[in-house]
Order: sequence, then structure tokens, then C-alpha cells
Amino acid sequence: MRIVTIQVTREGTQPGADSVTADEKAQLIKGVSHLLLDVLNKPLEATFVVIQEVETEN
Repeated sequence: MRIVTIQVTREGTQPGADSVTADEKAQLIKGVSHLLLDVLNKPLEATFVVIQEVETEN
């Protein structure tokens, strides 16, 4: 099993948004999973991606 942790600041990518959207998170997960498949030949079903949102004041 592969575990990848991504930390993003808790701010939106669009005006008025205050967090990363579920769709953006899904795109990050898909991209990282496929990167591990392409580079390390690790199967998608064996990859887990954790996204941690960090407050900007931290």
C-alpha cells in the first residue's frame, strides 16, 4: 500500500471560496495516483491519498 499526503492551505481557488473543492481534491487524488502508476508502476487500487487542509495563519 502506498500513502501520499498532500497539504494545501485552506483557501479557495476562486473568489469567495474558502477551501479546496471536492472536485479539485478528486483531481489531485487522480493525478497523484496516476503519477505513481506511471513512474513506480504501483497499481491504482494500492494507492491512498490523504489531503490535509492547513489554515493560512499556520
